[in-house]
Amino acid sequence: MEKQWFTISVYAENNVGLLNRISGIFLKRHINIESLNVSKSEIENVSKFTIVVNTTEDWTRKIVQQIEKQVEVIKAFYHDDDEIIYQESAIFKIASHLLFDERQIQNIIKESNSQIVTVSRDFFVLAKTGRRHEIDEMHDAFEPYGIMQFVRSGRIAVSKSEMPISALLNNFYQDK
Repeated sequence: MEKQWFTISVYAENNVGLLNRISGIFLKRHINIESLNVSKSEIENVSKFTIVVNTTEDWTRKIVQQIEKQVEVIKAFYHDDDEIIYQESAIFKIASHLLFDERQIQNIIKESNSQIVTVSRDFFVLAKTGRRHEIDEMHDAFEPYGIMQFVRSGRIAVSKSEMPISALLNNFYQDK
């Protein structure tokens, strides 16, 4: 089987130690977590873990099965990139003089559809939301001019198909 990108969505009660146990599942299999995001979900008192990995579908299926064995985990799913809508965010800190001295900087900002968040005497901060490759392209464009600081968020994603998780969770919490 060929390696590809998978997004794993885990719906769980967010208890202390769960993230450590989930990351341990990847560690045991020597699979790197490329991106990780945890937030509240559409269901009250349930968190959604969004984990991105580059591995085979067989390994991804096995990982999801192991994750579901955790007591706090309600349900886990995996999708390839064609089955989801996803975004990442990034923030760039760049020296202010470049905004005025280098014409190309303004072109990069315009072409990348990024936003200037703040400008000070010494630096300005840009925010960019998009696909990973779009953020990588913007990073590559700014790199020759010097990036003072750069940070990227984990992937956030929703599935294109209807997820039965809401009905499943409603039934789960009614039974409790």
